[in-house]
Amino acid sequence: MAAFVYMLECADGTLYTGWTNDLEKRVRDHNTPGKGAKYTRSRMPCRLVYRECCTDKQAAMRREWEIKHRLSREKKLALIASFKGEITPDGT
Repeated sequence: MAAFVYMLECADGTLYTGWTNDLEKRVRDHNTPGKGAKYTRSRMPCRLVYRECCTDKQAAMRREWEIKHRLSREKKLALIASFKGEITPDGT
């Protein structure tokens, strides 16, 4: 089953990185009070700015760790800027 690594831009300008099997639902959860990650709950609304498809859960978890822990904010912004995928207005 495919999995996704994604980055959100929060209302305060910070970036959040996560992984999921259902990207549309997860982005919706991040913008629903009481759902989503603890980090994003106080930083809504969150906007999807990057996504990457991985072959499986383990690959997505490895890539999430790599983005979170090995990339500086500047490198994350460069990754977002190079993103060629389409993101609809509702964040999917």
